[in-house]
Amino acid sequence: MKKNLADMLVGKKMEPRYMEYNWRDIALYALAVGAKREDLIYTYEKYLKAIPTYGTVPYWGTVNVKPYQWMPLPASMLADEIIKPTISFLNMDHEIIMHRPIDPIKGTFQYQDVITDVYDRGEGKGAVVKTKVLVRDEAGNDVCTNYSTTFFHEAGGFGGQPMPKSPVVIRDRAPDFEIDDYISPVQNLLYRLTGDTNLVHVDPDYAKKMGFETSFMQGLCSFGFSCRMAIGALIPGEPERMTRMAAQMSSVLFPDTPVSLQIWKIGEGVAYFRFMNKTTGKPILNRGVFEWK
Repeated sequence: MKKNLADMLVGKKMEPRYMEYNWRDIALYALAVGAKREDLIYTYEKYLKAIPTYGTVPYWGTVNVKPYQWMPLPASMLADEIIKPTISFLNMDHEIIMHRPIDPIKGTFQYQDVITDVYDRGEGKGAVVKTKVLVRDEAGNDVCTNYSTTFFHEAGGFGGQPMPKSPVVIRDRAPDFEIDDYISPVQNLLYRLTGDTNLVHVDPDYAKKMGFETSFMQGLCSFGFSCRMAIGALIPGEPERMTRMAAQMSSVLFPDTPVSLQIWKIGEGVAYFRFMNKTTGKPILNRGVFEWK
């Protein structure tokens, strides 16, 4: 019988890390997730507010991070030492909970990521590693908490617990909002400048070696696109009101693609969403939830 990966991995931590940023990083992030020329609250320091999903940047971030690392190294990558995958892992879903607005002018994120769960999808179906990253500011105040799951193709069948199913059920009716947008031919390169320097998003040859058609978009770029677009539809001009956002990553997205965000209002301060590829008709992000106060 295979060794129980949960027993081997849960509780493993990365070393504490620090990420310094200033208003230019906040504005660059906004542009990387599709901010438009009229979105001056995200790009002009006179009015500047941070898109809340900037708080996801530490998860895969390498830019302005100490200790220095040249490639993203979240806690889920500690599983590499045990699973030893021969093909690429995949980011399966992400959740961010906001505790306070991000200072848009400058700051230092302090964070440490830890493996919280390992789920078994069955023999030949892979395993899922869940991690938590609590981000604090330089004063020690909680800014946001990230939860993310990473899928490893080759590690299932160890007798672990199955992955819980999402409670989000997209409504069988027309969305309340549907907003069109566009992923530019260089969107992956622009988002890479925010800190996700994983080679599969920039080097076509490396991406093919890892089992993909070519280099493709970062999942958290789609997450940031969806956040910006949902704010525009639900709480325009008030990103500080967002309290939580989560979504499953359902399909690979390539640059130079038209997209749309479909939103269903569920109740006071709660909406479900899908981020759609308009070329294929497939969801890029699915079972999304956006909450605000």
